[in-house]
Amino acid sequence: MSKKDKNDIENEQVEATQAETVEVEDQVTEEQSVEEKIQAELKQEKDKFLRLFAEFENYKRRTAKERIELFSTASEGVMKTLLPVLDDFERALSHIEEDKEAEEMRKGVLLIYNKLVNTLEQKGLKAMEVSKGDVFNADVHEAITQIPAPTDDLKGKIIDIVEKGYILGEKVIRFPKVVIGQ
Repeated sequence: MSKKDKNDIENEQVEATQAETVEVEDQVTEEQSVEEKIQAELKQEKDKFLRLFAEFENYKRRTAKERIELFSTASEGVMKTLLPVLDDFERALSHIEEDKEAEEMRKGVLLIYNKLVNTLEQKGLKAMEVSKGDVFNADVHEAITQIPAPTDDLKGKIIDIVEKGYILGEKVIRFPKVVIGQ
């Protein structure tokens, strides 16, 4: 074999090795790009999962809160219908107090009234504390009318309470109806 043939064979071998190297490099690059695509898809799916999980946790918290509110105010309708009865009892008691002959009847009405009030308080109903002379607050009171204030210090303050306000749990179910000084 001549030197030329040996060089040609060596050149062919080098070219074949280079071709194999390029082919292997192309394969590695292709595999890397596939791996990058898979990593990107995995990251995207993880992000979707985390968002969905967070949304579900928020949903659970919201429904639990709504359920607690529902249980605490489930009797709101019944309470609202009983409030006029409570008002009637209070009016009856105020009229009976003036009549000295109806003392026994007053005791009976007072006994029933106290029993009703205690039962409603056990179910979470509370009367709102409002007194004459308090400063009027539109967020807490319902003004029925304004009358000229008897004195200057009663301007913008509560002069009379027409109807009591009530709270059930943490929710106001009836605002107190008041008359304010002008």
